[in-house]
Amino acid sequence: MKLKFKRSILSFLLLMSCFFVSFAQKNDVPVPGTNDDPPPPVGLPIDGGLSYLFIAGIAYGVYELKRKK
Repeated sequence: MKLKFKRSILSFLLLMSCFFVSFAQKNDVPVPGTNDDPPPPVGLPIDGGLSYLFIAGIAYGVYELKRKK
């Protein structure tokens, strides 16, 4: 029981550290009207690396579930 509790606490801490790091990034959006470039489009997609991470996590979870049976 202690090992399961330690794993859940570690997972929670890792998840929260990723959450805080993502909000700690600097926002380098230029001030509108300071250059002749058009503004970026609204609703930019999620970075491809994050999508691959989610897909890899799901694939690993399915692999572990099938291996235990």
